[in-house]
Amino acid sequence: MVSVLKAGFYTSVQDIGRFGYQDQGVPVSGVMDSYSAKLANALLNNKMTAAVLELTMTGPTLQFHCDTAVAITGAHLSPVINEKTPLQLNTVVTIKKGDLLSFGVIKYGFRAYLAVKEGFKTPQVLGSRSMYNGITSTIRINKGDLLPINENHGLKPHLTTVVKINHNHFNSSRLAVLKGPEYDLLSQTMKELLKNKTFVVGKENNRMAYQLHDEQLRNNLDPIITSVVLPGTVQLTPAGQLIILMRDCQTTGGYPRVLQLKEMAISQMAQKYNGNRVLFQL
Repeated sequence: MVSVLKAGFYTSVQDIGRFGYQDQGVPVSGVMDSYSAKLANALLNNKMTAAVLELTMTGPTLQFHCDTAVAITGAHLSPVINEKTPLQLNTVVTIKKGDLLSFGVIKYGFRAYLAVKEGFKTPQVLGSRSMYNGITSTIRINKGDLLPINENHGLKPHLTTVVKINHNHFNSSRLAVLKGPEYDLLSQTMKELLKNKTFVVGKENNRMAYQLHDEQLRNNLDPIITSVVLPGTVQLTPAGQLIILMRDCQTTGGYPRVLQLKEMAISQMAQKYNGNRVLFQL
């Protein structure tokens, strides 16, 4: 078991997502930055479907009640063991019974991923452990929670298994996109703006969506008949807002779908926050 002594700003259990229920209005959910989360599981030789903790902006304080091994990837939130030993990212670290894992200042990125050997064993709902409002009993971990994990004796860290941090994943403003279903309805001027303008991430950003504001994008496109949307769909509102749908997004929408982020671009977007700049690259 792992005790939650402090929960952090927004820490939740996530896996690769809940598939096969979108026709019933259930979002996919899952890790926001799948690149970083899968790397954490790969370092531990876990299944890619193993559940991890997603840490947003600030990390939790956790106490381990058994031996295990962990890997931390994604944003650098200054992890330390027993309040004195800094942990290296992107490598395997042995944890002993009684160890305390906590986090400090954010150095880069926005979301970090904590994987444990064999994954977190919280309840599965509709084939996934991903926390989501209305599907699971809670949307995030809370102080006092006990998170089940498997005890692993005799684990040794793979001292040579260190993956170089891809800083471009956090620093690049370029997001690879495809044309959305309504892209060709845009005027040539609007298309040029989408391709060449740098947009600023607004304060309205969370697991459901990120908003980008720009009055130059005001348009006369009619709303579409409610149609399928996916994580990574970029919607354009009449007021000129670009809404980038993320992992907890709804399954249908009525705004024109002008672009679609590629999978890696969704992961890169998950590491952005208020004031960051992004540029769409078709």
